[in-house]
Amino acid sequence: MSETSILTEKAVVGRRVEFAYYSNLQSDSKTVWHPGIITAIEPGLTDVMLACIRLDGERRSGLRTPTDYEGLRYLDQVVPVPDLPMGRFTPTADDFGGDWEGVPVLQCESEDIVILTDDQRSAAVALHAFCKDMGIDRDYLPKMQARWAVFEWEPEDADIPWTVSWDAAETDDHALHIYYLPA
Repeated sequence: MSETSILTEKAVVGRRVEFAYYSNLQSDSKTVWHPGIITAIEPGLTDVMLACIRLDGERRSGLRTPTDYEGLRYLDQVVPVPDLPMGRFTPTADDFGGDWEGVPVLQCESEDIVILTDDQRSAAVALHAFCKDMGIDRDYLPKMQARWAVFEWEPEDADIPWTVSWDAAETDDHALHIYYLPA
């Protein structure tokens, strides 16, 4: 049996895999293998098929790789692809892209700044560190506003992974007290 036909049999939706990034494969450090699952198989530019992979703990199937990629290990287990979480959620520093002084901070495309804490002092310290790192002049920013917000996941194929509602009330399901600086 040829390697191509073996890959065709192994590259199926629901196959558990381990994935290593190319940069890690080429480095002198030990290869780090990330567990995941194949969510789709798509045609590639040539005869090579592409596997769409969602890594465990990630929400999107953002990885597309040739089925014969050296950084893709096929495991024996084939399972139904789990649904993505939908609805309201509590964001983390990973969802925001990082934290400053231990507090998640995000500058939206609209240039609004969201600080994920209910403590005003922590918000001010995080904002200061964020502005310093991003080269933002604090003198031109509006005053921080305390708000209640609700974050909600969007479908996997949406342009953005989640949205936020600024008109939330403290009693709303998953409402979070945050600090906000409008653009």
